[in-house]
Amino acid sequence: MSGTRPVSRKAHPTEGRWPLWKLGVVLYPFTAAAVAINLFLLGLMGQALGLPALSPHAALILSIPLGLPATWAAARWVRHLIDEAEG
Repeated sequence: MSGTRPVSRKAHPTEGRWPLWKLGVVLYPFTAAAVAINLFLLGLMGQALGLPALSPHAALILSIPLGLPATWAAARWVRHLIDEAEG
């Protein structure tokens, strides 16, 4: 019996999980950068329609607030993947 652990009751489903806001803090730089890249490329495609090009600085500034909903969606998706992997 040496080296075995005693049987314990099942842990609460939220015990040991990262809260959504912590996942968001970790993921925000990556999602905001992805939003900035997508905005910049969208601005380049807008030139084909006669719109002015979006500068990289403007794309970065716009990605700060627009990165928040993208981060929330990414954090929920990562949480789902973690739950699926653990379950």
